[in-house]
Amino acid sequence: MSYIKDNFLLTNKTAVRLYEKYAKNMPIFDYHCHLPEKQILENKPFSDIYEIWLSGDHYKWRLMRNYGVDEAYITGDKSNKEKFVAYCKTLGTAFGNPLYHWSQVELKDFFNCELEINEENAEQIWDWCNEFIALNNITPQKLIEQSNVSHLFTTNEIFDDLSTFPAIAQKGYNFKVIPAFRADKLMGIESPMYKTFMEKLEALTGKIANLDDLEKAIEQRLCDFIEVGTTASDIAVEYVYPITEKGEANAVFEKALAGAVPTEAEAEVFKGYLTYFLFKLYAKHNIATELHLGATRNNNSVMFAKLGADTGYDGMSDQEVLRNLTKLFDRLNSENALPKTIVFNLNPKMNSELVVLLGCFQSGEAKGKMQYGPAWWFLDNKVGMERHLQDLTATGHIGAFVGMLTDSRSFLSYPRHHYFRRILCNYFGTMMERGEMTQDEAFVGKVVEDISYNNSIAYLNMK
Repeated sequence: MSYIKDNFLLTNKTAVRLYEKYAKNMPIFDYHCHLPEKQILENKPFSDIYEIWLSGDHYKWRLMRNYGVDEAYITGDKSNKEKFVAYCKTLGTAFGNPLYHWSQVELKDFFNCELEINEENAEQIWDWCNEFIALNNITPQKLIEQSNVSHLFTTNEIFDDLSTFPAIAQKGYNFKVIPAFRADKLMGIESPMYKTFMEKLEALTGKIANLDDLEKAIEQRLCDFIEVGTTASDIAVEYVYPITEKGEANAVFEKALAGAVPTEAEAEVFKGYLTYFLFKLYAKHNIATELHLGATRNNNSVMFAKLGADTGYDGMSDQEVLRNLTKLFDRLNSENALPKTIVFNLNPKMNSELVVLLGCFQSGEAKGKMQYGPAWWFLDNKVGMERHLQDLTATGHIGAFVGMLTDSRSFLSYPRHHYFRRILCNYFGTMMERGEMTQDEAFVGKVVEDISYNNSIAYLNMK
């Protein structure tokens, strides 16, 4: 039987009551994920447990590599069943890893199976889940609705097809799917694919010959996104670059349009200006900005050449981020052009510094205008979430926090929200039982509800 019990991660009676009464039944707003919107629209039944659970999930791939599993059983030519069995074997001894918890909860919640995941039970779990999938006609819609999701924001590049979103709205699902606007492909001016990206954008907006044209094209596409419901944008960079002058950035941009590859220094000139421009644009259109900092991408060049990006070979950056970020926020604030911003940090040594910096730019425009985003990626585990809560409460304001997200490509990832909610309730419950905060459970419960759902709904202008 599964070790997951009703009081999982809840170490005292107050924490149990907070979770059961106030967190458990709140809807989910997943304001940053990577679910494929076309798959949601098509809503085709899944064929087997591998397709739902392991296909495309680089979190799981990375864990398997850490256990020494041959790549043939991860992204190679082995059968779906063989790959699934290899994952179960890996998970059996991954004590404390979030996947050890998440996968067990997913098995129980979505497939009504309480077998412990390990090599011994792998065959039985495979048969059980596949029979359940066939009998219940499991589709993306069913998984999302079963998870009590009200809204989810996909992450879409500037030139992505937006026709899928009105089509989803016509399907009558019990949840809304909305794209978050992303211009990262335009930021990567040193990419060998850059001219291709420009051609995609030109096909939607018209000829782009200089930076003025690019700025107009970006705004045009942002307005297209807003027409289908967009209220958030996304920027992912290793660190924020110094703000540069438009003329310098234009020279680099025109060089790239001519087919030359900018130097690293030239690329940083362009990225510094474009980041500043995007923030100003988002403020103009009242679009919240989700800024993801601190990831080093594609560290294993051999595997990048074989598998491409987003396959489990990214890492944490050790770059200093505060100096340029401070200057960016200060200039935007001075120009009355600083949008609501959620900053996600991947290196935990910067937690407190970022919370304190964000406190310098709060205002009455919104509760928690400048948000320290939830524990993200390598940090969305028990240790990372607990440390995040400690740092946020110590120097920020927990009552304004917009709560958890999945940042996932898997339709089974929604128990991560409850993983966070349990940790949150345990954090509050422990302080309450120690006499470190109010004993009014209903009052604290309202804060739990707000962090679980209400704050993000208000922050991102959802109805």
